[in-house]
Amino acid sequence: MARLKRQICRLVLDYFDKTYTNELGDQWQIVREVLTVPGLWQYAVLLNNFQSHTETRKHLRMHGYDQLTHPTFPKSLHCYINRNPGKFPGQRHQRGMIKEYYILNASSLLPVLALDVKHGETVLDMCAAPGGKSIALLQCASPGHLHCNEPDFHRSRWLQETLESFVPLPHRNVISTTELDGRLIGRTRANTYHKVLVDAPCSNDRSWLFSSDVQQAAERISQRRTLPAIQTELLRSAIAALRPGGSLVYSTCTLSQAENSAVVSNILNSCPDVLPVDLSDMANTLSHEFTFAANVTHGLLVLPHKGKAWGPMFVSKLIKL
Repeated sequence: MARLKRQICRLVLDYFDKTYTNELGDQWQIVREVLTVPGLWQYAVLLNNFQSHTETRKHLRMHGYDQLTHPTFPKSLHCYINRNPGKFPGQRHQRGMIKEYYILNASSLLPVLALDVKHGETVLDMCAAPGGKSIALLQCASPGHLHCNEPDFHRSRWLQETLESFVPLPHRNVISTTELDGRLIGRTRANTYHKVLVDAPCSNDRSWLFSSDVQQAAERISQRRTLPAIQTELLRSAIAALRPGGSLVYSTCTLSQAENSAVVSNILNSCPDVLPVDLSDMANTLSHEFTFAANVTHGLLVLPHKGKAWGPMFVSKLIKL
């Protein structure tokens, strides 16, 4: 089994080395070291405002966690991070029980913070499973309606379980879930939402290194070529679903330029009714916690580094005229 895993990692890493040495230059070797050693990975703990967590805060501090804070963060957002690798124990799903916290990669909060949802707004989370960003969004604001969509049947069940685990029943009346093809939502629900989050399906660089078999790893590398077209269609649909004056955030958890900046560039070149939003202030103010790649067009790219092993996470924001 260990030999097979090494074979899979070798197959994927050879592909990554060819791609990312060209795209990231010297930074790739630093990122590569973190991505290939799960023992270096860090995890954050997002507290759930629908549940009391006094004891949880005490346990987090005892284990070396500090609250991630910034003047621009919503005061209702309580996320704790540890400078050391490791994961805080999770909580099992129990029907009828509301969990106190959600374990996540801290960079997953950046798309939610960039979206900047306000109380009462109508929001679409187009590719919502497993539900972490939907949960984070609910810690930041109380939307008038949150539409969580996930087309994959199994992942949709996962999303439902996440919502049941973190949102009490009386508060779920503002949440709807569907299993629609996100690429079609723009046609059926045009000009509907104030905000849209497109956390697109992508070649998740962490999980790809640990694929279950050689064939699957090879298939994923092959499928990587088709993903930008799908991502572009999802983004076009999101723009159509937005109200004029509304904004969207496009995010992925890959380092790939083809799936990140190139997708956004394609949209900007073909959609005259959208403009990019400058996120450089976010990068400047959070550079003490996250390492951002230099010279990224139309967005931010978080690079995993030792002691800041967050990401990969690409974040881009657009506004509809």
